[in-house]
Amino acid sequence: MTADTGTAPGAAAPAVTQAVILAGGQGSRLRPYTDDRPKPLVEIPGTGRPIIGHQLEWLAAEGVTDVVVSCGHLAEVLQQWLERAELPLRVRTVVEAEPLGRGGGLRHAAAALPRPAEPWYATNGDIWTRFSLREMAAFHHERAAVATLALARPRIPWGAVETDRFGNVLDFIEAPPSPFLINAGLYVFAPGFRELLPEVGDHERTTFPQLARDRRLAGYQLPQGCYWRAIDTAKDLSEAAKELAAHRG
Repeated sequence: MTADTGTAPGAAAPAVTQAVILAGGQGSRLRPYTDDRPKPLVEIPGTGRPIIGHQLEWLAAEGVTDVVVSCGHLAEVLQQWLERAELPLRVRTVVEAEPLGRGGGLRHAAAALPRPAEPWYATNGDIWTRFSLREMAAFHHERAAVATLALARPRIPWGAVETDRFGNVLDFIEAPPSPFLINAGLYVFAPGFRELLPEVGDHERTTFPQLARDRRLAGYQLPQGCYWRAIDTAKDLSEAAKELAAHRG
């Protein structure tokens, strides 16, 4: 499996100015918030803006000028919000006529990008974060990768118990960081990546494993102290609100 990275060895990293936001999920674990709106339109408490509003503002600040939003669940609600909102960049929406899976949906949305010969970002529609996408793009370019995943180290949602080798409890640790890195739902892709995606199906089960075997898949660890959260449940919303209040305090 090969794909054109779109850059010559030693060349300066090209600016990435286009992105895809995957916003078609059902958001069932966020009900009742998603009964009348798709997950990206759920408001982050205390901000007065939905998740996608924060994402578009962040992408624009990182040099992105064009975004394709892949819609599914309650697509018309999201499209109406995008039409009314004052946006900092150009946005186009695409709708899956039938479920294509995550990989197929990404391929379908990428076909609408305005500059197919250039690299592009992608993000899941439920991610709230801030870090330098330009630095991630430079990392991607330096490794001549076909795809680069942002990697996060989330906190475990349960308290941990520390013991010694004799089984004596030494300490209790509230919500410790995970010993494992996870896919943070943010990506940089080379121009030819779209052709490696399945027409229908999950790229994390097909495309990514093959790229990993070919040593063409890179992992960019989010900078230490970087804020990252996937808004997947009502608890995530309340935790995000607490973190925002603590930050402001």
